[in-house]
Amino acid sequence: MHRQRNKMMIDYIKVLEQTSLFYGINGKEIEKIIKYMHARFVKYKKDEMVIGEGSVVNDIGILLSGSGRSIKREESGKVSIITILKPGSFIGILLAASKNRKSPVSVEAQEQLCVLFIPIKNFIADKACPKHSILLCNLIDAVAEKAMILHDRNDCLIKSTVREKVLAYLKRVAKEKESNTFNIPLDRNGMAEYINVERSALSRELSRMKKEGVIDYYKNSFKLL
Repeated sequence: MHRQRNKMMIDYIKVLEQTSLFYGINGKEIEKIIKYMHARFVKYKKDEMVIGEGSVVNDIGILLSGSGRSIKREESGKVSIITILKPGSFIGILLAASKNRKSPVSVEAQEQLCVLFIPIKNFIADKACPKHSILLCNLIDAVAEKAMILHDRNDCLIKSTVREKVLAYLKRVAKEKESNTFNIPLDRNGMAEYINVERSALSRELSRMKKEGVIDYYKNSFKLL
């Protein structure tokens, strides 16, 4: 059991090393910082709520394992996906940095996951923290990174047609994967929710784009032609 926990910690540290928040800080130093800043690990079951809409967020969350999503539920029951969360994704970082602003979205686990939470006050108040100046600079980068993720999603939403929305999303994923052939992390329902169109309209447009030679696809695998 002890060996298993050590391996898990090593895996978590590797994830953190890849984030902008801990850029330029090695694994051993990250482990010390986690303890010093009173960070905590929290595990969630599938479909469990990580952040509830309307709640105040005071901690920066970093997804260490599993997958999740931030969503907005309308009164009609319609669900819109705001962001897709994977290991290394930030959770609530904009809210934590914005003085008691209530969350406009919910964050839920799509599978069992683990999140590291670090109190935002510990980044700002305690200058005795190891690597304090680096962490503060990295925090600004991390906030900007999250803002750009939301900007990319908004870029899909402002398109006027279903085809434009689909292409905006697929081109962004292709750019991230550095390949015109790639898998997307969403099923058809999720994709429709993410680009804010009806599932039936999405299916029709994908079929037309395939027939016209714009794209090819099989389930979640896509190719830009």
